[in-house]
Amino acid sequence: MTGAIKVGPNQYGKAEVRVVRVTRDTPVHRIEDLNVTTQLRGDFDAAFTDGDNAHVHATDTQKNTVYALAKELGVGSPEDFLLALGRHWMGQPWVEGCQMKAEQYSWERIVADGGPHDHSFLRSGQETRTAVVQYDGEDAFVLGGLTDAVVLKSTGSEFHGFPRDRHTLLAETDDRILATSVTAWWRYRSDAVSAGGLDYNALYDAIRALMLERFAQLHSLALQQTIFEMGKAVLERFEEVAEIRLSCPNKHHFLVDLSPFGLENPNEVFFAADRPYGLIQATVQREGTPDEPRAWAAVPAFA
Repeated sequence: MTGAIKVGPNQYGKAEVRVVRVTRDTPVHRIEDLNVTTQLRGDFDAAFTDGDNAHVHATDTQKNTVYALAKELGVGSPEDFLLALGRHWMGQPWVEGCQMKAEQYSWERIVADGGPHDHSFLRSGQETRTAVVQYDGEDAFVLGGLTDAVVLKSTGSEFHGFPRDRHTLLAETDDRILATSVTAWWRYRSDAVSAGGLDYNALYDAIRALMLERFAQLHSLALQQTIFEMGKAVLERFEEVAEIRLSCPNKHHFLVDLSPFGLENPNEVFFAADRPYGLIQATVQREGTPDEPRAWAAVPAFA
């Protein structure tokens, strides 16, 4: 084999910077709780090949920048905060691109004396809001999303008509529990991002609510159908969204055989299996929407 050895595509940064921003400009405080990861791309090859750090913005500096901008700018929405963080780094020497990621953890006000307390909070739910901002030169891409949104419907789901062979033991059913843990990422249209003015918090709340509503309302013939309909509903209502990716494990609930105890079980007692599980993943797109792989570099590919 011939040819010189060189460093290929690379990035570096600070992972999982935990920042909690309290807004206390009134007696009623607001709290934003983020887990931020920063990654820079650019003229950094010499650090890999020669150990030359002359162009390296230390990861500790990247961490400190997260805290400083949280103070100076506030957070607002994770998307807006990451856009600002990315703009900062795109203005620094030797940086040609960057990837900013965040998870946001939800807190709700504790109820005291019959109403929400001004400055006491309870961590709410298992679900986590997610966001990614990618800068590639002058181009910016924004993804919103959520993960670990565990949902279940106790009826209104069927599964039948699938192929059978000598390995098929699964019984067909016209009434089953459908449960999953939704991970979703949606890409905002680049022109909408560059125009500015998007209310990412309002969009997140509305998109999340619509997906949950569609899950609840659809009489499902397969988890695949449910995923598509959830994504379709988002694209039909929100012109700002170019495409959406969903990944949903089928959290199986198996009917327990109670006949040895002389009992019937009309879909009332189930065994919740944690593994193995079906894993259904899909991208829902508008026809004619161009692919934008640069936007998805931080998200595991599945379709």
